[in-house]
Amino acid sequence: MAEWFADFKTDFIICFVEKNRWKFIVNGLGNTLKITLFALILGIAIGVIVAVVRSTWDKNGADMRRGFGRGLLRFFNGICKIYLTVIRGTPVVVQLMIMYYVIFAASDNGVLVAAIAFGINSGAYVAEIVRSGIMSVDEGQFEAGRSLGFNYIQTMRYIIVPQAFKVVLPALANEFITLLKETSVAGYVAVKDLTKGADIIRGATYQTFMPLMAVAIVYLVMVMFFTWLVGKLERRLRSNER
Repeated sequence: MAEWFADFKTDFIICFVEKNRWKFIVNGLGNTLKITLFALILGIAIGVIVAVVRSTWDKNGADMRRGFGRGLLRFFNGICKIYLTVIRGTPVVVQLMIMYYVIFAASDNGVLVAAIAFGINSGAYVAEIVRSGIMSVDEGQFEAGRSLGFNYIQTMRYIIVPQAFKVVLPALANEFITLLKETSVAGYVAVKDLTKGADIIRGATYQTFMPLMAVAIVYLVMVMFFTWLVGKLERRLRSNER
């Protein structure tokens, strides 16, 4: 036991203490959180827009009179469907590499490119989550908005979308947790995220177990923390409905 502890201590010092290699983990964690935060904001923005377009077509497309408005809505609905099909049907790693090596090949800001790539990917899943929330709102809420003198856009903005968000908020929180873990592949485009930090330590020290376990523990702690917050949020929402 004493020999194992001595070996563990030696490996720990080599991996994290010598040459301040712990900074690779800390700096990588910072980049991971930045990517996740900006990707979440972008994903929610894209997801809400796509969800509103898709749900509007689903609810009103068949009843709208033929004309420019119906044609325009049908066009944007088609674009949204293509976006959802392509993004949800291709691996996020491939999307990330296309963004970094093709679309933003001239950029040297890997964190920003990764945030955009993950945001676009997350937006497809957020869109379906929000759309399901909008479709679950009772039709009478639309009629109530119209009776108050709101047009369709105002009804969606002030009545429908806020209610839908309350329904899907726990699912959106879980999407945030999933997004946090998905960012671990950002190292494929040389972004020095949390996982890449462990890989740098591994390459410098030829130690595999210690840096990878450190990253696994950090991710586990973050996921457990955010899962606890999601659970607390769900209990708060249930108590407010009583």
